Amino acid sequence: MASGDGMNSKAGTRRSRLTEYAETAVPAEREQTETHRPAENIPSPPNKNAFTYSPAAESAHARRELAVRVGEFRRTAVLVPVDEHDVPLTGDYGGVRWIYAFSDETSLARYALARGAGDREWAYQRWLGARLLDAAVPAVGVPCGVALDAGGPGTLFPPVAGIVPDRVAVDVNAERGNAK
Repeated sequence: MASGDGMNSKAGTRRSRLTEYAETAVPAEREQTETHRPAENIPSPPNKNAFTYSPAAESAHARRELAVRVGEFRRTAVLVPVDEHDVPLTGDYGGVRWIYAFSDETSLARYALARGAGDREWAYQRWLGARLLDAAVPAVGVPCGVALDAGGPGTLFPPVAGIVPDRVAVDVNAERGNAK
């Protein structure tokens, strides 16, 4: 058990507040933070057995669902871990740089513990998703997206049209390159 000053009374070592937060989160709180959007906010998928089913209808449904997710993310304040120079934490995967963002402290703590870095303090800033997509992603200078709640049941917002500005969307740039 940790004492109020962040010291572990058994070993006399300093513990991260993120570790304590993750350990003390009650199951109901964990369920609440791990729950996704309410079902009523997502359009229902087309019935594949219906006479009117078509691949075009399924594609349109997928675009609507993506638009709902992106719109929700843009309006949501998320936690963005930063280094000592206030530069967001990123990782490279598949030729894309991903800015890490977390929906709450529990998700950030889960990520820190999974990396074996739960014993240190993690500095973070609270940003709107729109700021990440519209300002931070273009400022990176390479194909960049946002990974929300990495290391858990998260969501990726890749650098494609409809998510990031067209000037940095890889699919728009690819089309322009093919059109030349």
